[in-house]
Amino acid sequence: MKRPGILGRPSPAEIRPRRVRLPEAWRRPLAVAGGVIALAWIVIAVAAPLLAPHDPLAQDLPRLAPPGAGHWFGTDQLGRDILSRVMYGARVSIPLTLLLVALSVLIGGLLGAAAGYFGRWVGETIMRVADLVFAFPTVILAMVVAAALGASLANAVLAVLVVAWPSYARVTRGLVLGVREREFVLSGRLLGFSAWRSLRVDVLPNVTGPIMVLATLDIGTALLLLSGLSFLGLGAKPPSPEWGAMVASGVEVFDSWWVATFPGLAILTVVLAFNFLGDSLRDALDPRTARAIKERAL
Repeated sequence: MKRPGILGRPSPAEIRPRRVRLPEAWRRPLAVAGGVIALAWIVIAVAAPLLAPHDPLAQDLPRLAPPGAGHWFGTDQLGRDILSRVMYGARVSIPLTLLLVALSVLIGGLLGAAAGYFGRWVGETIMRVADLVFAFPTVILAMVVAAALGASLANAVLAVLVVAWPSYARVTRGLVLGVREREFVLSGRLLGFSAWRSLRVDVLPNVTGPIMVLATLDIGTALLLLSGLSFLGLGAKPPSPEWGAMVASGVEVFDSWWVATFPGLAILTVVLAFNFLGDSLRDALDPRTARAIKERAL
């Protein structure tokens, strides 16, 4: 029988460390798979110089050698190791995609918040510009902007940014419109909060969750669009080890399937990983979905 502690306090034997458990939405198989894949690619991107077996630009291997023990992903038409180029390509594609999504959230979120909170001519002007961007097919407009600016990776990022920010502006505006008339926002204004302080302190923290879900899901879309521009020759230029450009070079030697397959699989796995994470984040932030998941688990 356990002896109680002094003055009714629990004894040291009764004190146990609290177990920290992840929410149920993050313990689902798809969430775990997405997290593992995304973390693996981030590690590869950071440690590519240590993990890559060959120089990604060196042309000292047999040309179009199939996958084997010496080069697991084979070689391309110039005698470069594809595994090394895929690893180094993660250092190009993933950081640029994350930067692109972050800038889209920042620009679109701020413009959408201003449009929803201030309304009138500010909101009308911002949303009419967003509607103008939405009037064109996303890929076509990105191609036109990239071609007008000149074929380069930086211009491809800018082109995707031009077509990506309106979706965040529209979603943020809708969320702000639903929050700005709430009691806690009105009470803050009555206490003397300026419009910008009220927007920053009361409104934006309450609309961050859905925006983060959209951003996580949009990482895969941004990567596909950025890789697509490189595939069309409007992004990265040879010999840069970028995944979209590598797939384009593999199309030239279609019989050597491995040249385009492995960069394409890299794009596929990253897109799937962030889609899984976005779905899990949505389930974790939605109380009704989180409650349903918990009930199913019980």
